[in-house]
Amino acid sequence: MQQKTFGVIAVLFAALMWAIEPVVTKLSYAESNFLQTSMIRAFTISIFSMVLVLATKKSLHLRDKQKLKALSYLALGGTLGADLIYYYALTSIPVVNAVILAHLQPIFIILIGFFIWKRDTLLMFDYFGVFILLISAILVTSRTIERMVQLNFGTIGDALVLLATIIWATTALVSRKYLTHLDASMITFYRFFIASFAFVFLIPFVNLHINVYQILVGLVVGFGTISYYAGLKRLKAAQVSGLELAAPVFAAGIGFFVLLEPISILQVFGMLLLFLGIYCLLRKETRYLMKKS
Repeated sequence: MQQKTFGVIAVLFAALMWAIEPVVTKLSYAESNFLQTSMIRAFTISIFSMVLVLATKKSLHLRDKQKLKALSYLALGGTLGADLIYYYALTSIPVVNAVILAHLQPIFIILIGFFIWKRDTLLMFDYFGVFILLISAILVTSRTIERMVQLNFGTIGDALVLLATIIWATTALVSRKYLTHLDASMITFYRFFIASFAFVFLIPFVNLHINVYQILVGLVVGFGTISYYAGLKRLKAAQVSGLELAAPVFAAGIGFFVLLEPISILQVFGMLLLFLGIYCLLRKETRYLMKKS
């Protein structure tokens, strides 16, 4: 299997996990709050990823200071920063607002990559594919034109989600630049282990209550994160972020087949656009470059 195709499949699997995550998270909130769930999630992922690393007979020891700095940023910026900001913002704004704002991540990756990072070279089909996937996510999330028109942004909660989205974009770029040669399980372990180490200091101040759904959240996010980093090793950061936009489509599919929720015409159109976007990102760069030369 081509590396690029494997990368696309890995990221799509991660998107499926991101679609399942909110359902299990909501169930965990019945007996806990967002901070408790975040802590148990981090502990669970740390143990899960550590077992995977050891099962493949790899060492957890890492001497590269540059990689350790990048992993620390993923933990502090991504897990302790953006994740907690996002979950806190969800307590004050509609879910649809948060989902749509979070899906602006590919735009920030492209802007930061173009003006600051300048690492990955994006081609016409990359831009077109990411744009199509963004439209697909917005249509599926909005469900109907009426709901799309009624969307209202501008609150502090919206600003917080936007801040979290920008931080997530930077973590993707940092991973792409410094950690592509590191095993995906290893990246996942360090990201959540460092965060867990920080969470330990909060235990005396939090009435920690553990339930099975919190552990399930950790397993779902653990599988998704490892798949995400496996895809990021083989694809450009903007491509990966664009493919993550398949999460709302998977969520709509789960709602239809499992919860028997109806799917609107707008959502069907958004789902069709998803396949077009994936097709654009799957095109071979070599073929396109040969046509330009």
